[in-house]
Amino acid sequence: MNFSNTIPKEVVAAMPKEVFPGRIVVVNTKEGLAKAIDCLSTVSEIGFDTETRPSFVKNKHNDMSLMQLSIEDTCFLIRLNKFKKFPKMLETFLKNKNVKKIGLSLRDDFNGLHYLTKVSPDNFIDLQDYVSQFGIEELSLRKIYAILFGKKISKSQQKSNWEAENLSPSQMRYAALDAWSCLRIYQFLNCSK
Repeated sequence: MNFSNTIPKEVVAAMPKEVFPGRIVVVNTKEGLAKAIDCLSTVSEIGFDTETRPSFVKNKHNDMSLMQLSIEDTCFLIRLNKFKKFPKMLETFLKNKNVKKIGLSLRDDFNGLHYLTKVSPDNFIDLQDYVSQFGIEELSLRKIYAILFGKKISKSQQKSNWEAENLSPSQMRYAALDAWSCLRIYQFLNCSK
């Protein structure tokens, strides 16, 4: 299957918006995390993303606030800022060799994780590396998704406060879509080999 290798941002801007079609589960307790990991451990691949509250002060670092882990019909939004320390069961899951975790620009995510845990994540696939074997030269999730599916991913919530007491519905939809779309891209390309 042949894909466009690039796409102009004006073309993407004119596309219809993609909407996350599944269930969103906010996880902020150990019990909820255990249930999420039980579910996630039953599949062979998941979408992965993280969010950090933006800092508008030079050289100020904020800890990662949210980790999104998505299967085809459900995305778990793990509110890391609600846990006193990084959960051991989540460390164990990130090292699980049996589940592929698909994300984009993973170096940024791993740098953020490094402030919270010394775990070395295992079996991760970075879409920025993966899509090149299909002739796609774009590196942004928005453009890769547009090339493959003809829809745009809105980035309107990217700079929002991920440490808010409660995430807004638009934040939850945005976060879920980012992780789910990584999984969808990988599965689509994997089937087109």
